[in-house]
Amino acid sequence: MRTIQIFDTTLRDGEQSPGVNLSIDEKVEIALQLERLGVNVIEAGFSAASPGDLNAVREVAKVVRNASVCSLSRAVKGDIDAAWESLKDAENPTLHIFIATSPLHRQYKLGKSKDELLESIRGSLSYARQFFSRIEFSAEDAGRTERDFLAQVVDCAIREGAKVINLPDTVGYLDPDEYAEMFRYIRQEVPRTDEIILSAHCHDDLGMAVANSLAAIKAGVTQIEGTINGIGERAGNAAIEEVVMAIRTREDFYQVKTTFRHEEIARTSRLVSKLTGMYVPGNKAIVGENAFDHESGIHQDGVLKHRGTYEIMSPSSIGKEEVPFTMGKHSGRHAFRVRLEQLGYPQSDERINVLFKRFKELADRKKSITDEDLIALVEERVHKGEELFQLESFHLSYGSHSVPTATVRLRKQGEDQIIEEAACGNGSIDAIFKTIDRMVDVDEEVELADFRIHGVTQGKDALGEVSVLLKQDQLTVIGRGVSTDILDASARAYVDAINRLLRRKKKNQQQLELEA
Repeated sequence: MRTIQIFDTTLRDGEQSPGVNLSIDEKVEIALQLERLGVNVIEAGFSAASPGDLNAVREVAKVVRNASVCSLSRAVKGDIDAAWESLKDAENPTLHIFIATSPLHRQYKLGKSKDELLESIRGSLSYARQFFSRIEFSAEDAGRTERDFLAQVVDCAIREGAKVINLPDTVGYLDPDEYAEMFRYIRQEVPRTDEIILSAHCHDDLGMAVANSLAAIKAGVTQIEGTINGIGERAGNAAIEEVVMAIRTREDFYQVKTTFRHEEIARTSRLVSKLTGMYVPGNKAIVGENAFDHESGIHQDGVLKHRGTYEIMSPSSIGKEEVPFTMGKHSGRHAFRVRLEQLGYPQSDERINVLFKRFKELADRKKSITDEDLIALVEERVHKGEELFQLESFHLSYGSHSVPTATVRLRKQGEDQIIEEAACGNGSIDAIFKTIDRMVDVDEEVELADFRIHGVTQGKDALGEVSVLLKQDQLTVIGRGVSTDILDASARAYVDAINRLLRRKKKNQQQLELEA
């Protein structure tokens, strides 16, 4: 039975989702979870894109040991040099070189003839072999490339030492039958394709990324590329968890396997969702909140008699098995720590102290604490870097015939002095945000580009999560806050976003000074 390699590009293609900007610490955290999940290749970023990307790839490469860490690169020497600089400490580095091959891209993007493009492939791969023993070559927009020329491109890349050939459906254009036929054609027309890994990378513009990936497996590919939760540019990428669970559930049909630890899927999905701010729809396959829920009486009756009547996989198969453990305001620190460990979230003593205080505050507001409440508390970000402002308290004055007024108290980092300010707004939340704007020095006006409320749990005392998207010039940041009080969660989210914005601006300024 063939083993399908899983190439995860959540940290590169996934981060290209609008509004997503992961810090280095967040990228490392996700990479380590991907390693636990059993991913074979982790594409950590595009090293030549920015100094920040290069540093992020380097930090991921330092800590990941059971998966190959990869950097994307154009077919130019500067990109290859940057990739090597970031990956030279990796246990098993992979260079991912790409160049567009379709007529549209050749004419309008690259302005190159077929011969010039083939020469770029030869030159870049020849140069890259000095540093990398494992090179993946991607023919961008392979799906819309002439088949005979695509065969020339693949043959050239193999001759120049590429160990992996990726033929992506870059714009999600192909039908599963067309995509599978492309791989069969290449296997038939190009010598030595049985000596290398053929890889499929699909986008979801027409909702067929997973179907195309599975069709490619039937056509003989041995590597699938995608992202957790299917995030990515435009409509996103193939959802890795869907491909993997299809393989496991229909092993008799696909006759392949993976190295995945399936019980880590749910946790990985939650982590990526929280850190990117991209919520998973309730009806999302495999990891959606409703994926294993049954409301119809007929369905409930069937499942009670035999789960297989309406479930083709169990919640426990992806790590969603529930363990009864009642938590409330009378629970002690030890019980709190043990329950987090049982849920798969071990914490340091310092972090336990912070979380236990938040837990007690929540327990005073809620009659009972669910596992989802605990997970939300753990995943509410506590930055390892500078937290320039901390929310101490806020007070609101509001009535149906009065103007909402907010008074907010913040503590500045390293200062015992607490600053306090007040402002009016069009509503309670607007008043809070305007007050915070008055208190922090962000130089220019900040645009609130998005505001979202997400119910973490159920009931009248449900825990809610607020995410805000702030924009200033070219900078975009996401802040998050969790509380049973939406106004409190909103204030926490806005302060979190302001902290992120100020940190980013400081880092950019330091970079400009270094370059000067």
